[in-house]
Amino acid sequence: MELDSVNSSKKENGINGQDTKNNSGDDAKQPFLAIKPWLNNRNSESIKSTDSESSEPIKREQWSRNLEFMLACVGFAVGLGNIWRFPYLCYKNGGGAFLIPYLVCMLTCGVPIFLIELGLGQYTSISSLQAWGRLAPAFKGIGVSSLLVTFQLNIYYIVILAWAARYLVASLASVSGELPWATCGNHWNTNSCFTSLSESGNVSFGNASQAPNGTTDAVIEYWERHVLQLSDGIDSPGSVVWELALSLLVVWVLVYFCIVYFTAIFPYLILTVLLIRGVTLDGAIDGIVFYLRPDFSRLTDPQVWVDGGTQIFFSYAIAYGAMLNLGSYNKFSNNFYRDCVIISTINSCTSLFGGFAVFSVLGFMAREQNVTVADVAQSGPGLVFMTYPKAVIQMPAAPLWAILFFFMILLVGIDSQFVAVEGLLTPLYDLFPKQMYRPRNRMLSSALYCAISFLLGLTMVTQGGMYVFQLFDYYSASGIVLLWICLFETILVGWVFGGHKFVDAAELMIGRRIPTWFVVCWRYISPAIIMAILGFMLVDFKPLTYNKTYVYPGWAQTLGLLMALASMMGIPVVFMWTFYHTKGSLRERWRMVSSPLLKANQIPTHWTDVQDREETL
Repeated sequence: MELDSVNSSKKENGINGQDTKNNSGDDAKQPFLAIKPWLNNRNSESIKSTDSESSEPIKREQWSRNLEFMLACVGFAVGLGNIWRFPYLCYKNGGGAFLIPYLVCMLTCGVPIFLIELGLGQYTSISSLQAWGRLAPAFKGIGVSSLLVTFQLNIYYIVILAWAARYLVASLASVSGELPWATCGNHWNTNSCFTSLSESGNVSFGNASQAPNGTTDAVIEYWERHVLQLSDGIDSPGSVVWELALSLLVVWVLVYFCIVYFTAIFPYLILTVLLIRGVTLDGAIDGIVFYLRPDFSRLTDPQVWVDGGTQIFFSYAIAYGAMLNLGSYNKFSNNFYRDCVIISTINSCTSLFGGFAVFSVLGFMAREQNVTVADVAQSGPGLVFMTYPKAVIQMPAAPLWAILFFFMILLVGIDSQFVAVEGLLTPLYDLFPKQMYRPRNRMLSSALYCAISFLLGLTMVTQGGMYVFQLFDYYSASGIVLLWICLFETILVGWVFGGHKFVDAAELMIGRRIPTWFVVCWRYISPAIIMAILGFMLVDFKPLTYNKTYVYPGWAQTLGLLMALASMMGIPVVFMWTFYHTKGSLRERWRMVSSPLLKANQIPTHWTDVQDREETL
């Protein structure tokens, strides 16, 4: 976004309905996260709280252009999971055959639930914490659970970006020389360090830190002994690694000042550059063939379908509440159905595109090491911070490619983190609009939240921080938690509020009815698939381990389970609390807690069983 256009918009329209004479000076100095300059107050919705200086209702901001909304949604949904987790799951589950369960789950679960969240946000013009309660007060806990998941996600996801920033700085410092993970003989290396296959025999680069003959790759030693300074376990937290702590602070500052246009688009340019370079490497075709070759026999394995379903929920970023919050800033008449189709297409195509970029490089690595692609491919941090750095040092102009790669990781992650932070703060703004819709108060609250999250994140940049990080990653925002939230989203919309009523609401907004297929998914297909995946994951549940060798102690496993339950219990606890505090017989209570709380302009004329209950909001 051009700064000139932003500033001119402020001068013309003001902020939050207030005179720009009083605010323009402050606004020009405030960070992007605090004032949201991509929003304006034209045609904005009124919130039932009034400013102390005026009897006028406080105006809730709206997107100034649909493009900004699309970029924000793409920026959040398209993250590290698209670029790394999808390609890994593709090769793990039969290559091209994995696309079948992926596409089935996308059409039956991902897109329908994504449509719910975008549509509900636009329909209610309120944040996720309150929007679900507008359809049925008893289900307000869905918003509570989403808020708790997002709070935990924001603490640990940004640590990945701190690691990437650390590697980016090291790459920049090595422009005129060798990358630090390319050599042995550094102060962090051991006597077992090796840098090439000729020095240590035919050693494959897999998940284990130690090679069979007792040697350790220089890339792994740099990652574990220098960057992480990894301790023996979660019982030994050690001291804070100051380089990572500083990186974490810098990344939080970048999130605070995030600019959507740049961070949403620029990663695609870098990914394209890396793809062009990757496909020109010797052996790239081997990686691409391995990536796409279908093994249809794997379709009989339930785990393939579980991976396909969970990948959809991760990559579409549903159940976090952030998409609903973004949709809540849309104009009531915005065509959210069109936006849903476009964003979903971009999301899945990015996953496929990222797979080509990743596996072309992995094919080159396999040819260089004389091993199969399966021996060099890993998931998660292993791929980002061990496998790809190993590939980079084998390329000409290695520091340049390392800089581009880690810069891309940083940009992709910052955009997702920024929207996730907004997903948590927006409900607070809507809960206290009288105080929080003032630009200065929003600036201070955003800064305070970022500071608190930074301090909590310091537990993950200690010498034992990797164990804490993996505990959060495995439990707090796990597939089980997300599936649990999505299950109740479909139950609420499909059965309690009514799928056909939601279609009516969509017609009221966009002027035409959306396909009946979505009603069928909300009522039958999506809940059935979610429950099947949930059941399999619970039956096949395995306690957390690190690197397949370190077993977490019982207290750590218990802490992880409590983090997951804290988010999941928000739904039943709020349901029981609402039901208990409602007066009347059981039938009367259910009728009250399951009836929508809507304004007159949100009710189609043919809804004879729904009344305007705005006075109860």
